[in-house]
Amino acid sequence: MLPAVIVIVALAAVRGLEETLMDTRWTTSELAWIVYPDSGWEEVSGYDEAANPIRTYQVCNVRDQNQNNWLRSQFIPRQDVQRAYVELKFTVRDCNSLPYIPGSCKETFNLYYYESDSDSATADSPFWMEYPYTKVDTIAPDESFSRRDSGRVNTKIRSFGPLSRAGFYLAFQDLGACVSLISVRVFYKKCPQTVAGFASFPETITGAEQTSLVIAPGTCVPNAVEVSVPLKLYCNGDGEWMVPVGACTCTAGYEPTGKDTQCQACKRDTYKSKQGEGSCILCPANSRAVSLAATICGCLSGYYRADGENAETACTSVPSAPRHVISNVNETSVVLEWVEPSHTGGRDDILYNVICKKCSERLCSRCDDNVQFWPRQLGVTQRRVSVSHLQAHTKYSFEIQAVNGVSNKSPYVPNYSTVNITTNQAAPSAVTMVQSHGSSAQSLTLSWAPPESPNGIILDYEIKYFAKGHSGAGNTVTSQRPTVRVEGMAPETAYVVQVRARTVAGYGAYSEPKEFQTPAEDGDRSSLQEQFPMVVGSVTAGLVFIIAVVVILIVCFSRKHRNDLESEYTEKLQQYMVPGMKLYIDPFTYEDPNEAVRDFAKEIDISCVKIEEVIGAGEFGEVCRGRLKQAGRREQLVAIKTLKAGYTEQQRRDFLGEASIMGQFDHPNIIRLEGVVTRSRPVMILTEFMENGALDSFLRVCWKTD
Repeated sequence: MLPAVIVIVALAAVRGLEETLMDTRWTTSELAWIVYPDSGWEEVSGYDEAANPIRTYQVCNVRDQNQNNWLRSQFIPRQDVQRAYVELKFTVRDCNSLPYIPGSCKETFNLYYYESDSDSATADSPFWMEYPYTKVDTIAPDESFSRRDSGRVNTKIRSFGPLSRAGFYLAFQDLGACVSLISVRVFYKKCPQTVAGFASFPETITGAEQTSLVIAPGTCVPNAVEVSVPLKLYCNGDGEWMVPVGACTCTAGYEPTGKDTQCQACKRDTYKSKQGEGSCILCPANSRAVSLAATICGCLSGYYRADGENAETACTSVPSAPRHVISNVNETSVVLEWVEPSHTGGRDDILYNVICKKCSERLCSRCDDNVQFWPRQLGVTQRRVSVSHLQAHTKYSFEIQAVNGVSNKSPYVPNYSTVNITTNQAAPSAVTMVQSHGSSAQSLTLSWAPPESPNGIILDYEIKYFAKGHSGAGNTVTSQRPTVRVEGMAPETAYVVQVRARTVAGYGAYSEPKEFQTPAEDGDRSSLQEQFPMVVGSVTAGLVFIIAVVVILIVCFSRKHRNDLESEYTEKLQQYMVPGMKLYIDPFTYEDPNEAVRDFAKEIDISCVKIEEVIGAGEFGEVCRGRLKQAGRREQLVAIKTLKAGYTEQQRRDFLGEASIMGQFDHPNIIRLEGVVTRSRPVMILTEFMENGALDSFLRVCWKTD
């Protein structure tokens, strides 16, 4: 029979999942095995397969019936283990190979355990019987041997639990078999410490049952955070980890490494903006990271990120100035056009701002709120803007700014291009508030408010009217005052009326169409009654006119008499004039204004005059800028005053009288008369051109500037 050894040994854990409950290999004597009865199990010396001496326990009382032989181990501490495993190596003799053996021969033995809170077992206690011992299993060999065979070692593993006390004893019961116990190993199973999903889980002992699942709480590795809770891992009865619940991920600035067991800081010039499984990436264009574990790369000097742009976006710069700005001035409006900047800053969200400045001789200031921009002034997407409601004959400077999504991050003013313009004379704005002040069967009396923006002196008004439903060309009348009486209308008819104003720049826009009704013929009397106050006023005005005519006649007679006296006085005065002195003569003492002009002004041929631009309006007509080119003389810039069409004789007389007065002076501080045009139409006065405009306006600007 092969020798048998019964020891509880400490072996290395299988796959890191099993640990022995005894941490030292003990001899049989040190283990203090207890045998009951003495005639049962006996200790025998032998050799193992490596020819090493060993001590075993064996029993083979097969010839005697009613066998009850016990072998008990020493006290084994539980160490928080809830389920213990026993590995047995043994041999069993085949009963058929034993001659003359009664039928009581067995080929099995029983395994028991006994729990205790202390090492209190003795040779007599607990009793050698199934109770208080707890049976684990009946152990049967897979192979038995006969006399002619060598010993065939069987290996069996059994487990028991749940264990709850401080420790336990193992016991083997023989009921009549020929058995040799070669070794006994007591161990438990556990799940080893592990890292999974960037979380660390501690070493965990298996549960009380083989189907038990023990929860092991996890802790994120350094620089990792939980992405779901609770973070746990299940340890099954075989000492194997199940699929984890929850996980951790590397924080921003750290990337996975070590097969998802560690989180490593991003290197310089790399970054990771979000927590998760992604790796660190290189900094976007025009940015860099100067420290480890960067979550965003800072923009280089002169480069920026717009609000809302993430860390993955490259840094960009502001655009350069718009190019090739073109202006097209039309009276008091201007259209500005330009070409996109040569450098967009790396962005495609370019917008344009148009800054308007009104300029005097010395400085420019922002335009007032009356100036209008279309489609808008700021944030323009296209490269064209119309500007209106500017002042006439005024210098303006426009700055075309190019901006993009990062321009507000720059501490500097946006890059821009400048264009300077000077506006022309504008037509007046539309007439408003046309009203009726009485009507008859054949007439309408109308009035209206002057334009809000006349843009010059109103020369006259044009009134257009037509019967409702018969617009056609309509009829027109003019009036130099904001009131008119329109005659020749049909009774009991609705008329549509529109009014517009005229300046030297031309006609403005018509007023909104307004409808007026003439009464029937039988309503004339009532109409006259309604207009009685107006008739009384007209009669009164007529009386005043007659009185004025009488006064004028008296004045003219007195002037003629005085002229005769002055003529006589002048002839006498010339006798006493000091040589070298010039006497001023009032041109209005001349009966014929043409004679005064011939005496004091030079007649210029109309072919020598070239009108270039209307620059204003005077009392008698338009004021223009032009050129005077006379034979044998250099061409010069002149101001030209014209007498408006439809002038009266008195207006012509006063107009030429102005030229006669100017012609008598020749002084550097007095405007010089170049000549007149009286033999052609329109009648003109030509003077030297004043570059700074009217003296009073110039002085006002200087006073405001100072």
